[in-house]
Amino acid sequence: MRRHISLLAEYFVQYGKVRLTYRGDFVLSVITMTMASVFGAAIVYLIFGRAPRLACWSFHEILFLYGFSLLPLSLFNMVSINLYYFSDKYLIQGHFDRVLLRPVNSLFRILFEQFRLEALGDGILGLGLMMASAQYLDQSFSAAEILFLVFAAICGAAIYVSVFLALTCVSFWMEDRIGVIPPVYNLLTFGRYPMDIYSGFIRIVLSWVVPFGFATFYPTASVLRGDAYAVYAWLLPLVTLVSAGLSCWVWSRGVRNYSSTGS
Repeated sequence: MRRHISLLAEYFVQYGKVRLTYRGDFVLSVITMTMASVFGAAIVYLIFGRAPRLACWSFHEILFLYGFSLLPLSLFNMVSINLYYFSDKYLIQGHFDRVLLRPVNSLFRILFEQFRLEALGDGILGLGLMMASAQYLDQSFSAAEILFLVFAAICGAAIYVSVFLALTCVSFWMEDRIGVIPPVYNLLTFGRYPMDIYSGFIRIVLSWVVPFGFATFYPTASVLRGDAYAVYAWLLPLVTLVSAGLSCWVWSRGVRNYSSTGS
């Protein structure tokens, strides 16, 4: 564990040096990626221009939820770049052979070989939205609640990684340059809004099948609405561990099924 943590720090520093070599390109990428999230926040504002409340949730509560949702999303986007190109780059082009020959865990290499540093802009925007909306909410946040939100953001990122890692593993059995990640990625936006606005079927899917609700909505709701969602706060670590465990199991099965490109 200590060795892998040390390697993670070295990977991050070295990739940061490489990425910042072209600072203009990096800054432009940060602005472009952050503006997409700004437009998402603008949509929230437009929605409340027509309705004062959404399923009993006020504008500032949903803005707080939207801001929080950017924190796990930022962490996920920073380490998930290789998951998008895994089938094409690592399986079809044969680069996975190189990964397996290195004396480092293969999953560790895939997740941390590259970093999308531009995603940090979303995290900064999310913190800004949370602090701005918190000033209008009629409640104070204790140190314990703030620490819980930090923990929940990490768990949320782990849930995202787990779900998309499991989807990435499909490529071990069904090679496709695009993979199945892009369609499911769009479901991330559903977690930016209260689960109350969806039908029962959608709530079940987003809570227990693809648990994006635990990555964003339920942690925020347990802080904003207290006892009504407290049970979900206790379930968050369990859902995270189950998601991570299942995805790692599928990954190990996929690696055993891998037979190289033969080139």
